[in-house]
Amino acid sequence: MSLVRRAVGALIHRAYGAIRRAGAINATAPAGYRFGRIGDGVSIAFPPGAIFGEQWIEIGDHTLVGERVSLSCGMGPGVDLGPESILRIGGGCSIGRGSHVVAHQSIDIGDDVFTGPYVYITDQNHVYDDPDVPIGRQWPRNSPVSIGSGSWIGAGAIILPGTRLGRQCVVAGGAVVRGEFPDHSVVAGVPAKLVRGYTSELGWHAPGGLLKHPARPGGWTEQASAG
Repeated sequence: MSLVRRAVGALIHRAYGAIRRAGAINATAPAGYRFGRIGDGVSIAFPPGAIFGEQWIEIGDHTLVGERVSLSCGMGPGVDLGPESILRIGGGCSIGRGSHVVAHQSIDIGDDVFTGPYVYITDQNHVYDDPDVPIGRQWPRNSPVSIGSGSWIGAGAIILPGTRLGRQCVVAGGAVVRGEFPDHSVVAGVPAKLVRGYTSELGWHAPGGLLKHPARPGGWTEQASAG
């Protein structure tokens, strides 16, 4: 009986592997033709999440998109969003499984950006200006998002509208990010704040910089931030 079960299990796994390979979206798959651009070597894993507004999505060469990742433009299928792409993912990226990238105006993700699983990136948020109207019925507000090349976004992070991350930034897992951060920033927390930066003189350091520790030759200590 165990031999039969192993044989059946192996057959199921091989069949599922074949289904995943056949269901992946790439530049030559029928579903790939709907995209504004889908580069060579791109693979959107099967099963995908919600994908619509493909004609406004561009994905650079050799980017990998994990299982159940949602890539969407607009409120829903069938909406005319104009002549230009609004969701642009660079080349060599890796988007972790279960993530959502939801664009309505402009989301730019640079080259070689990696994310952990279940990251949420959006350029639109609900508003609550009118206290007498349900929040879900008030017209949302858009603000472009930009994520610099070479950045890493940890698992479960949320990138809110108006965020601009420079190059080679690190976003800690679970952080809720909004605002502008320069190149080589490490941001963490809810709401996310700058916790480390980089300069050629000091290397990686806390926002206030680093000073030599007089009692420990070669040692470093954090300098208190003036703010």
